[in-house]
Amino acid sequence: MEKFKKIVKEYIGYVIAIVIILLIKTFIASPIIVSGDSMDPTLLNGDMMILNKLSYYTSEIERFDIVVVDHHDTLIIKRVIGLPGDKVKCIDNTLYINDKVYVENYLEEGTKTTDFETEVIPEGYYYVLGDNREVSLDSRTIGLVKESQIEGKATLTIFPFNRWGNKK
Repeated sequence: MEKFKKIVKEYIGYVIAIVIILLIKTFIASPIIVSGDSMDPTLLNGDMMILNKLSYYTSEIERFDIVVVDHHDTLIIKRVIGLPGDKVKCIDNTLYINDKVYVENYLEEGTKTTDFETEVIPEGYYYVLGDNREVSLDSRTIGLVKESQIEGKATLTIFPFNRWGNKK
C-alpha cells in the first residue's frame, strides 16, 4: 500500500497536467494548420494558427470572420460572407450583400469569383468563401454551413514566425 501511495504521489502531477492539456485542446483552443491554397493570400498553405473554440460562446459570428468549419470530419478554413437573413450574390466579381456592394480588401487584386446568388440565408446557417476563389471548396460547392459546423475562430498565425500575428 505504501508503494502504491508513493507511485500515486510521484505521478499525480503528470496526470493532472495531461488532463488539463486535453481539456484546453478539446474545449478552449488548439493549433490548426492551413491545408491548401484556398485562403491565399491571407493564409498560406502550412501556416499554423490557433483555433479559438471559445470565441463564439462570448460573441456572435460576424461577417468576414475567418472560421474553421467541420466539413465531413475535415476541418476547412473559410471566411464568413453571409449571415442569417442575408441574401448574397456576386456579379462580375463584385460582392453584393442585401443589394449593397462590399469591397473585399483581403482579396488579391485580379481575383475572379464565378457569379452566384443565394436565397435568403436561414437562421443558424452561414455562407462561407475562401479568399482564393478560383480554387476554394466553399459554400458555392458545399452549400450553406450550419452554425454547429463552425468549430471556432482562427485569426492568430503562430508559425512561420515571419507571418506571426492576427489575420483579418
